[in-house]
Amino acid sequence: MTTYQKLKRMLKAITCIITVLSMLLTHLYTAALPERDIYDKTEHAVRIMTFNVLSERLNENAMINRRGIVTQTIAEYYPDSFGVQEATVAWMQCFKNRLPEYDYVGRATDLIPLLGGYSAVFYLKDKYEVVDSGTFWLSQTPDKPSKGWDAGSERVCTWAVLKNKTTGEQYAHINTHLDNKGALARQNSVPMILAKVAEFDIPVVCTGDFNFRENSELYKTLTADELHDSKFLAPDTMSNTTYNGFNPPESQTKIIIDFILVTSGITPLVYRVVTEGIDGRTVSDHYPVYADVLINAGA
Repeated sequence: MTTYQKLKRMLKAITCIITVLSMLLTHLYTAALPERDIYDKTEHAVRIMTFNVLSERLNENAMINRRGIVTQTIAEYYPDSFGVQEATVAWMQCFKNRLPEYDYVGRATDLIPLLGGYSAVFYLKDKYEVVDSGTFWLSQTPDKPSKGWDAGSERVCTWAVLKNKTTGEQYAHINTHLDNKGALARQNSVPMILAKVAEFDIPVVCTGDFNFRENSELYKTLTADELHDSKFLAPDTMSNTTYNGFNPPESQTKIIIDFILVTSGITPLVYRVVTEGIDGRTVSDHYPVYADVLINAGA
């Protein structure tokens, strides 16, 4: 075994230990976190959210130091469904403990879940039932855990068909996280996502951290036909960076890489980037983004 392989194995072991400890501490302390009021949603609308929660760190921004404000933010805005990115096993356990009204679909990116992250789709389990769901890898072998092209790590796309238990209304929620290092991987991932969108005969929302900027060539490809950006369709909208890097507002570069995209049959009403934070703290290195939409409007 080479020195590099030994170091890689050692780093994996350390990552596993950190994740297990985070899961344990989350279980012990989550119940002590204070409850917060839930903001009302727009009447008759479905709220969709995308949120890169940031995987483990070893500093003040570690998951264990933010688990409370992240889950409080989600509870405040109370989305019908939301997609997460960089959600480690510890994060997933935190969501289960702190947000019991939600269930999820999704698989970890790695064969060893402790080493991978989820791009899961969460949904209000009393309001919706999952009609169908799945996860595929953004690679040449989408049916099995794998790294695609020049990607720095394994990446997945998760989807769920959600049916309102009361009204029978259905929509598909697709959620993903494209690679941050591999330009070819991002380029080849876009057609895979568009192909999945085209499979549905119901309205579709597509959320994620796409790691390419608004109005880039890949963004234009993604939004050229079936998918459209809710930011530019909603009459009540805003424009703000979605990636903050934990920097104060005055030193942030406007990097917009997190999107909520929709197909026909969906009418966006409100688009928001949630910049407020909690108790003066930014909840993640990405701001959560949400859109209130009407499903099947005009379909």
